[in-house]
Amino acid sequence: MRPLPKLVYPPVPAPAPVRRPSRTRRQALLGELAGWRTAATLVAASLSVLIVFAPAPPLAQLGLRPADSAGEPVTFTADELEYDQAAETVTARGKVEAWQAGRLLRAERVTYNRLTDVALAEGNVVLVEADGQVLFAERAELTGGMRDAVLEGVQALLAGNARMAGSGARRTGGDITDIARVVYSPCDLCADNPQRPPLWQLRARIASLHSTEQRVRYRDAAVQIAGVPLFYTPYLSHASPDAARATGFLSPTFGNSRILGLFTELPFYWAIDDHSDARITPTVSASQVPQLGATYRRRFNAGELSVEGSVGSLSGNQTDNDGLGGHIDARALFSLDENWRAGFTLSRASSRDYLRAYRYAAPYFLSSGAYLEGFWGTEGYARLETRFYQALSVLGDTSTIPFVLPAASGDYAFAPDRWGGSLTIDGAAYSIFRGTGTDTRRTGARARYELPMLGPNGEVVTVRNELDVMAGWVDGLSASPSFGDAAADGLWHRAHIRSAVDWRLPLVREAGDWGAHLIEPRIQLVTGPQTGAQARFPNEDSLDLEFTDATLFRLNRFAGRDRLEGGTRVDAALRSAWLFPNGGQLEALAGRSYRLHEDQTFPTGSGLEKNASDWVGRLRVAPAPWLELLGRTRLDGENFEPRLWETSVALTGARSRFSLGYLSTDPAPLTETPKREEVAVGGGFQLDQYWRVSASNRYDIARDRASGYSVALTYEDECLVFDTRFARSRAIDPSTQREIASGTLLLFRVTLKTIGDLGVRAL
Repeated sequence: MRPLPKLVYPPVPAPAPVRRPSRTRRQALLGELAGWRTAATLVAASLSVLIVFAPAPPLAQLGLRPADSAGEPVTFTADELEYDQAAETVTARGKVEAWQAGRLLRAERVTYNRLTDVALAEGNVVLVEADGQVLFAERAELTGGMRDAVLEGVQALLAGNARMAGSGARRTGGDITDIARVVYSPCDLCADNPQRPPLWQLRARIASLHSTEQRVRYRDAAVQIAGVPLFYTPYLSHASPDAARATGFLSPTFGNSRILGLFTELPFYWAIDDHSDARITPTVSASQVPQLGATYRRRFNAGELSVEGSVGSLSGNQTDNDGLGGHIDARALFSLDENWRAGFTLSRASSRDYLRAYRYAAPYFLSSGAYLEGFWGTEGYARLETRFYQALSVLGDTSTIPFVLPAASGDYAFAPDRWGGSLTIDGAAYSIFRGTGTDTRRTGARARYELPMLGPNGEVVTVRNELDVMAGWVDGLSASPSFGDAAADGLWHRAHIRSAVDWRLPLVREAGDWGAHLIEPRIQLVTGPQTGAQARFPNEDSLDLEFTDATLFRLNRFAGRDRLEGGTRVDAALRSAWLFPNGGQLEALAGRSYRLHEDQTFPTGSGLEKNASDWVGRLRVAPAPWLELLGRTRLDGENFEPRLWETSVALTGARSRFSLGYLSTDPAPLTETPKREEVAVGGGFQLDQYWRVSASNRYDIARDRASGYSVALTYEDECLVFDTRFARSRAIDPSTQREIASGTLLLFRVTLKTIGDLGVRAL
């Protein structure tokens, strides 16, 4: 589907009028001439002014404005000026330039007849319109102050590198230019053989350029590819290349899908005003009743609004949700003042089948809500919001989906103190309700202080302290997602403090032309009260637990605040790196944690459930900017059995890119996500200046099948884009781990730049 053009903001108050620059006395005299007739009379009366050598000033400096009136002053310069009193003609020769009402005329010779009020321009005629349109001609006759013209052997230079040529043209009222036997193309000519037809061109009997409407209309038009006619139409219209937005029909899309059958959509774009627009897209298909989609957008001085919606119907045995359907996706954002802004999102749909059938984004959950947020430089931030969800998965239990009303959060970073320490404070509160499961109301705050210090031997010592204070109310603690102690329903509160001393010693040895070698041991001592199993507290934000090298030195290895890590432990790691002179490096890290007492908070399989944690490591090989190999692992602390393998290879060249990745993880201990093992490969190659190809594939080793693959071939130059791609996915429902209906896409799209595109899609 063709993307919408960009909107512009509402116009701001007009600035003060631009003062015209001063001109010489001779230019000022000629600038006062009211039209060609007055100019000729004064030239005849004052033969002393025959030659004007001053160059023509640019239009932008003249302060000229477009006007329909022929009474606007005419100013011109030429190498030679001749007045024939008997014939009532004025002839200007040699580099003639004349401008009036924002229009500029250039020619080798201009003859003006006082009796007929006709100006004849000959020799390399160039006519520049106030909107930037440029017409070239061998000969031109102009009347009405250059608004009306008849041109021979005309050529037009338009925006977007578009060019137009014809045997002749006629311009009426300074607005409509009709060109006969016209050829239009934005393509560059072949440098080796300029006589060869361009890659594509449009030939027509008549083309009409409407400056006010910013449209080009053709009669009896044919599109030629490499000089071969492929498409004919008695009428064709498109927006002018210099038009930012124009009301009219967009390019249609044709296709075929298993639910719709053969279908076509013909979007209509409506440029309502300078800061709002709409798109209306009917879809007519062979297997379903017609569907109607619409999008409305509006820019305000202090915000923006976007609303997308549709209504249609599905029937047949291809879907699980027959009958009338539709969807809405509305978003808004408004700035209230320099610190505060507010917005909302509203996303609802009748079913996921409906969204997939009509090619809208089809996630498993739709999120809606409203929010208010404030910013205070880089120091402070606050947010108040409400959120609710709609589950589109027909296979899972939707009764446990939460409704958030309200949720508030904020943080503030104080300026560093005189010792270089930094203090940050943040707080959060929320209320979560479910049809089935745990209902939670919670408020809490965290204060964090960090002080880095540099020792006499180059060691870096950092002191960290964290304080958490929380309280709340819980109902249904024994239900999902907490599965805690049912006897603890009701009011709860807790506080916890953690302190740490982080010591690391970077040792660097220069190696001459080979760069430098770095060895950095790091040890962190963390201590605080033990937390126990924490089954008496709800768990909403700490279900995703992943222990890797990235979380080894965190004071709290849980993702959120509902689960806190306590007790005394030592985190240790050794990092070694070879730093090459070209910016590349070879790096390796290995480490683990040692706890004085087992912490029942960590479930089995997390890697942190025992006194000695699993081993975590990282290996990065990047000998050159175009190559990087990265590997992460987590090994069992006792038998070194792999629990996590994640590797990737990335090669980037001037015309190519390639990536290969492998992931193997044990089942997630808290979310019951099954074991994952998959390989992903992808890449692209720029075949030459215009052609590029890309492909990707993801293979699920655990299920022994491909989970998704795609291939694309694209051609793009200055005037044409051809894109074809094939993609297939075999999705798994996250709530049941069952395979759902596969998705297949076959797309062909041709875009003729400055005119439009045509697409064929099969699903």
